[in-house]
Amino acid sequence: MESDKNSEEFYDKLRIQLEDTSAWPSVYLYKFIVLTNKSKIIQIHAIFDNMGAVINTKESKNGKYTSVSVNVKMADPNAVIAKYKRVGKEVDGVISL
Repeated sequence: MESDKNSEEFYDKLRIQLEDTSAWPSVYLYKFIVLTNKSKIIQIHAIFDNMGAVINTKESKNGKYTSVSVNVKMADPNAVIAKYKRVGKEVDGVISL
């Protein structure tokens, strides 16, 4: 339960930073790292499907990990955080940067 509290504190701080530093709606850059696995990358693509997102992937030097960058126009900080939470819930082992 402690990690849930820490997560909520993290998201509360992120929400404040986003409100203070951007005018909304705004283009936001998400960055994720997953083990190189086509199904995990497809899951991330599906979460941002039909949003006009520009998604780029790059494998690590040894091919074990893949970074996924998503540029997408978001309505507000709450929408940004909702996507982070959805990716974290649906994509096993994802690291959000």
